[in-house]
Amino acid sequence: MREKRSWPDILWWIALIAWSVTILFPLIWVFYESLKTNREFFQNVWSLPDTLHWGNYAEAWTKYQIGAAMLNTLYYVGLSLIIGLFLTTLNAYTLTRLEFKGRKLLWGVIMLSLFLPGINALIPQYVLMRDLHLTNSLTGLVVLDSLGESVFFLMLLGGFLRSLPKELEESAFMDGATLFQVFFRIILPLSTPGIVTVAIFKFMSLYNNFLAPFIYLSDPKKYTIGVNMYQANQLMSYTADWVTMFAGVLIAMIPSVAAFVFFQRWIMEGATLGSVKG
Repeated sequence: MREKRSWPDILWWIALIAWSVTILFPLIWVFYESLKTNREFFQNVWSLPDTLHWGNYAEAWTKYQIGAAMLNTLYYVGLSLIIGLFLTTLNAYTLTRLEFKGRKLLWGVIMLSLFLPGINALIPQYVLMRDLHLTNSLTGLVVLDSLGESVFFLMLLGGFLRSLPKELEESAFMDGATLFQVFFRIILPLSTPGIVTVAIFKFMSLYNNFLAPFIYLSDPKKYTIGVNMYQANQLMSYTADWVTMFAGVLIAMIPSVAAFVFFQRWIMEGATLGSVKG
């Protein structure tokens, strides 16, 4: 027998559907606009294209040099994600699982940094990067984002690590395991769901990062995809080739959407890892 839905449930469903439409409609609109000619676009922005012009995507790839920008982004995001994720895991383990003098004070100071807007550190960071000759360098951006710890990621992973049973580490130490053996052989495998969750947020943050690449990169050949598409948008003041621009935007979205779906699957599969305490 089917359960009858109450009016509050129905209203929530309607609200969620309306919210979904506000997200999906602009994407659908950009998609079918990217398949028009510029003439069709300026004649009526709401009409469907008479003929599907898939060549707009090839033109966007070539005109905006999206391939080179994607390689730059892959280098920047890939290295920053690997190094930064390892350091975040190591820091979270140190601050939540190890006992040492001043640990609570250090954790408290880190929490206080939540009240400091990130924009306040922009000028000191730029001066430091300039003095270290790391400006206009993708490697410099990797160093900046890898060593610049995020309190949000630290809290997220730290909360997960606190849920792991302490007895596992104590047993390993009694068997003669070193601190690094415990970290790599016990903590890392059990922390997989938490690490993957942080990896998703880190990837989305790095891939969509615009401000740092825009400030530190001056050579167009080193632009990441975000800065590259911003420069493409600036060209619209002179060319008004909007359909090609829309095609480029959709191409730029593909890696982030695909990566999110991929990692989301891993979260669902590993959601129960380490949750059963013996």
